[in-house]
Amino acid sequence: MSNISANELKTKGISSIEYALSNASEAVLSVRGKDKFVVMDMAHYHYLRECELEAALAQSRADMAAGRFVQESPEAHLARLDAM
Repeated sequence: MSNISANELKTKGISSIEYALSNASEAVLSVRGKDKFVVMDMAHYHYLRECELEAALAQSRADMAAGRFVQESPEAHLARLDAM
């Protein structure tokens, strides 16, 4: 993972990000010496989002298989939420 300082980003602009991403899939932006943000290209971002959604789907399937779910009408669901 590459590291880009806020000052480098200020002076070199987007080219500093492009250069960092040519060597790694992610780059960390540092502000005043502390890691603050991560930048990546959109393809890598979409890949990570897909992994996150697949993990959520797997967890939902596991919950259903273990019986950890409630089957109810929309009205009953809203009433249950209001009661919380």
